[in-house]
Amino acid sequence: MNHLKFGTDGVRGVANTELTPEFAFRLGLAAGEALGRGSRALMGRDTRKSGSMLGAAVAAGLCSAGVDVTTLGVAPTGAISALTRMEEYHLGVVISASHNPAPDNGIKLLAQDGRKVSAEFEKGVQERISGDVGDRPSGVMVGEIHARPELLERYMTMLETIVPERLEGLKVAVDGSQGAGFELGPEIFRRLGAEVIETATTPDGLNINQGCGATHPANIQKFAHEVQADVGVAFDGDADRAIFSDSQGELINGDRTLGIWAAHWKSHHQLQPAVVVGTVMSNGGFEEYLSQNGVQLERTPVGDKYVSARMTELGALVGGEQSGHLIFIERGPTGDGLITALELLRVLKREGRPLSSMMNDFKNWPQLLVNVGLRSRDGWDQGPLVQQALAEGAARLGSSGRLVVRPSGTQPMVRVMVEAKDEALRDEIAESIVSAMAQELGGTIYSRVDLTHALGD
Repeated sequence: MNHLKFGTDGVRGVANTELTPEFAFRLGLAAGEALGRGSRALMGRDTRKSGSMLGAAVAAGLCSAGVDVTTLGVAPTGAISALTRMEEYHLGVVISASHNPAPDNGIKLLAQDGRKVSAEFEKGVQERISGDVGDRPSGVMVGEIHARPELLERYMTMLETIVPERLEGLKVAVDGSQGAGFELGPEIFRRLGAEVIETATTPDGLNINQGCGATHPANIQKFAHEVQADVGVAFDGDADRAIFSDSQGELINGDRTLGIWAAHWKSHHQLQPAVVVGTVMSNGGFEEYLSQNGVQLERTPVGDKYVSARMTELGALVGGEQSGHLIFIERGPTGDGLITALELLRVLKREGRPLSSMMNDFKNWPQLLVNVGLRSRDGWDQGPLVQQALAEGAARLGSSGRLVVRPSGTQPMVRVMVEAKDEALRDEIAESIVSAMAQELGGTIYSRVDLTHALGD
């Protein structure tokens, strides 16, 4: 029963084989016991066929522990986070595997403030899942399940306030990823007056993320160009991230979105403090652009939880990752693709110029990611050949580039990221490090990705 563990984004696995209803029930029961009888939980899901099955199991477990459950049905992660906070629920539950393929599913838990629950809470739930079940409530103390999809209207009303300028005159192309944002995404743009053209907004339970959405940006790039939209917006499966295309089909990733937003509000003296939180993967050209505009880039390890924590420490208003998972702290403590899209569209309205004109505001530095498969990650950086290649690479880059080499948290793999103003230098250093790993560790290249204009790791 204890075969699945909490990762950086809850638990995930193939639905009904790895992530079973029995496990989902025990997780719900364990979470309910940790909360205490009389608590209230809010639940939503993406469009996967397995979502209602697993959601029913989690809800039954919570009720068995004496917790009342309100279900929203299909809803973006951002809506569950916002409504957990706004409606004062004790727990938010998201049934989604985000950008994973349709056979997968996942369970993510949110705290009262809308953030992901603490590691301590997850640890307590994990221990209870495989432990003995305590005395269960009966009679009046058993929890109930209520369906209240109408609560989503409060979320939509909140979204409308983000753009007081409204969106009349903008043509917006939307890729709903056949996921949780397929309905509310296009709807909010229409409410604000935009002309909206949709694609990937006919989910059937099996087509989520299938050649569409934020992890397949070519779809929105092609679609936005074909319909000559001012902006193309693509969400991922649970709509907690958004990436964009201009009318020419050029990709606007998280770095560029953050740069456009931060530079605009800094110029209007409304970016206090003048800091943006990114990650070790944030592009050097983006950092240089921020610096030229009087904005500091603060880097964290990869992962939105690290970004969010550092934002809280610094009082930063905005932060995020190249993937389009951005956090606007005044709107909420977690990523929300609908909020991200509205924040960018508001800047476009205020600037009065097309998104395509902003592609030249800064140039990304050439960035390359090589994933090297190893027999084991242990001691990967201890050999003399690898140490020498790393030292020489860092010395050659100096202040004109960056070298980030780190083991994968889930696979026997090391990720080698090299960034330099000069593409040839970038490639030479990457090749030197990968060659040293091959000689010393038997490493083989798993994948090689040019991240210069891509979505990061």
